[in-house]
Amino acid sequence: MAKKKAADTNSTETSETIARQMEEFLARGGQIEQVAQGVSGVSHTSGSRHITLGNSKPKA
Repeated sequence: MAKKKAADTNSTETSETIARQMEEFLARGGQIEQVAQGVSGVSHTSGSRHITLGNSKPKA
């Protein structure tokens, strides 16, 4: 049971830390941009990469 208590404490501290960092960010003039669900922030500037799994040499 001690491990469960420690995990709960860590998650609470993490949530509080994130909330404090967010408040500091907003206080410095930072802005939060809401992005629609399913939209990725990754820009793909190159073509697709094809990955082949398995043996690269043909069987003789």
